[in-house]
Amino acid sequence: MQGVIKSYDPVSGDGIVVRDTDLKELDLAGNALDGSIFRMLRQGQRVIFVLDADGRATTLRLGSEIDMETPGH
Repeated sequence: MQGVIKSYDPVSGDGIVVRDTDLKELDLAGNALDGSIFRMLRQGQRVIFVLDADGRATTLRLGSEIDMETPGH
């Protein structure tokens, strides 16, 4: 899935990502950055992610419009 970081607290690791397809806000899983190149996230940052069994965003990877095959690119 693809989305944009709405908020992120580097101290607690809590955050929200907005999914591109339906603009649904999803919580970040506590392990969302494990194994990722990210050390922290910034508002507006594009990411690729999967949902865990609880419906939280995890396994975040770097996303860009070209990498994510955004229509028109």
